[in-house]
Amino acid sequence: QVQLVESGGGLVQAGGSLRLSCAASGDTICISAMGWYRQAPGKRRELVAAITRRGTTDYVDSVKGRFTISRDNAKNTLYLQMNSLKPEDTAVYYCNAGGLSDSYDFCSDDYWGQGTQVTVSS
Repeated sequence: QVQLVESGGGLVQAGGSLRLSCAASGDTICISAMGWYRQAPGKRRELVAAITRRGTTDYVDSVKGRFTISRDNAKNTLYLQMNSLKPEDTAVYYCNAGGLSDSYDFCSDDYWGQGTQVTVSS
C-alpha cells in the first residue's frame, strides 16, 4: 500500500556530509510519524531520528547537533541531512513510516524502505 524508496547514500570521508531522501508513494494517507533507522554489520537496528506529522523531532544522542530530520508532506518526502559524518555512522539507513492502521483498515502498522548504504571512511 505504501512504498518507501531511499536515495542519497554513498561513500564519504569523515567530516563530510550526505543528504538522504525517502520518497513515499501509494496510500500516503496511511503515514503518520516517520523516521530514519540504521543498522551496522553485527549491530541491532537503531532509531536515529524521528519526526511527527507536524514536525516535532527527536534524535538519538550520538547524532544530535550533526543530523537534521525534516519532511515535506506535500511532496511525501522525508529527509536526513547528515553533517560532520564519522566512521561510526557507517550503516545501512532505512526509512520508516508509522501507519495509521487504527484509523484505516487498509493501512498497515508501519512501512519500511529497502535501505541505502552510507559508508564513512576515516
